[in-house]
This record gives sequence, C-alpha cells and structure tokens, in this order.
Amino acid sequence: MSAPSTPSRPSETVLADPAATVQAFFAALTDRAVPQALALTEPGIVWRNSGLPTLKGKMVGRALKGIDRDWMGFRADFHHIVADGDVVLTERTDYLRLGPLEIDFWVCGTFRLENDRIVLWHDYFSWTNVAGGLVRGLVRMARGR
Repeated sequence: MSAPSTPSRPSETVLADPAATVQAFFAALTDRAVPQALALTEPGIVWRNSGLPTLKGKMVGRALKGIDRDWMGFRADFHHIVADGDVVLTERTDYLRLGPLEIDFWVCGTFRLENDRIVLWHDYFSWTNVAGGLVRGLVRMARGR
C-alpha cells in the first residue's frame, strides 16, 4: 500500500484543518505564489491591520500582488498557532524585505474560516515594534548582514 501523496501546491492544501490552511496561506505568500494564497480565501475576504484601512475582496488580491516583485519579499515565523473550530489565532514574527532592508516585527493574527477558506484576516501589531524592526533592519544593512 502506498503512502498518500503530499499536495504539491498550497491551493491543494485546503483541509478541514483551519490551522493548516492558514499555514499554507503564509507558505504561498512566502513563495510569492499570490494566486495560490488567494485560492485559500473566499472572494469576499476581509483583511484588517492595526491602524490601516480595511481591505475587502479584490483589494486584498491587489495588495498582496505587491509582494511579487524582485525587490520585495515577505516571510513569517510562527511562534504559536491554535485553532478553535473555524477560528485560528497566531503569534508570529513577520519580515518585510524592501531591497536590502528587512524589517521584522511581532504580529498577532485572528483568522476566521468558512467552508475551509479564509474569510477574515485580522492582524494586530504595534507601530512602535515596526519602528524598532526598521531600526534593526537598518543596523543589519549597515553591517552588511
């Protein structure tokens, strides 16, 4: 008997496991595979960020397509992820790269899923922590790391 095959693309990883769906979403973003990431969301997704305008539906896709540039990058390190039904809570460090500058900052996220797809992505972060990440990134860049 052969082992079950592993999905080869994040869009094939829509599971009844909401935490795995959120992790696959971030893996696709890290890989700059925006269409695959968006395949894990409902068309009417709502994306909220602390102190920034709320984006809905196609505007989320437009915003995420910005990371698909050679000079820009994104990744996230998950520290904690827990699911309770269709709600997933995350604690993570996000990294935004703009050319040689990489900014790291702490983020807590709430995700709500319906029909195994993300309908709400709400991130909470401190602008003070983002500013600290900018300073750390500038120091690393100045040191050549």
